[in-house]
Amino acid sequence: MSGARTAVTRLALGLAALGALASGAACSSDPSQPRYEYVPEMIDSVAYESFTANPYLPGGRTMQPPQPGTVARGQQVLHYGPGPEEAARAGRELVLPPAIAADKGVAARGEHLFQTFCFPCHGRGGEGDGPVIPKFPTPPSLLAAHARGLPDGQLFHIISRGQGLMPSHAAQVGWNDRWKIIMYVRSLQGGGAAAPAPEVVPAAPPAGDGGLGVGLDEPGAADGGDAGVQP
Repeated sequence: MSGARTAVTRLALGLAALGALASGAACSSDPSQPRYEYVPEMIDSVAYESFTANPYLPGGRTMQPPQPGTVARGQQVLHYGPGPEEAARAGRELVLPPAIAADKGVAARGEHLFQTFCFPCHGRGGEGDGPVIPKFPTPPSLLAAHARGLPDGQLFHIISRGQGLMPSHAAQVGWNDRWKIIMYVRSLQGGGAAAPAPEVVPAAPPAGDGGLGVGLDEPGAADGGDAGVQP
């Protein structure tokens, strides 16, 4: 019996000595010596990849959707849904921000954006004769009386939400850059001013959007600024 106790004691002392040596090695003050971590997973948790399954989060997914009503930093909120009614409302309530109108580089920037994103369909001069025509249906001329009569805010909505066969360009064209395209279109139209929008109080966002608008726009960090809502 005493022999067994002696063996257990020796084993315990040996383990204690080994632990002391390991602890001393881990806590060495010599910066040239590597340290040792015990159970590192308790300090640095294993990260899940964004698109991998995750048994600990709702829906079993690592990447979670944003909470309703939240807006990411730098994002712009467009308080208008798709469709002609919303486009007309945007025409009444959105106006060209004065800071963009006063920008000396707006003409060159607007032309560059137009020739990059609008030229394929609308053509270099906005007459609907771009290189994809007639393989793609001919768009209305931007020089026609109807296009001249559209308020700036309605043109902004068309670029943002799309219209007919024209898709939304919100992902390609930044918030303020859309206004610059509109100013360039006005220059193609001979510098004529847009149809004046009646002075109105902006309508409340549609119900069910938490007061933050019916859709989020791109971050627009490079060209962020005033949304151009008419006071």
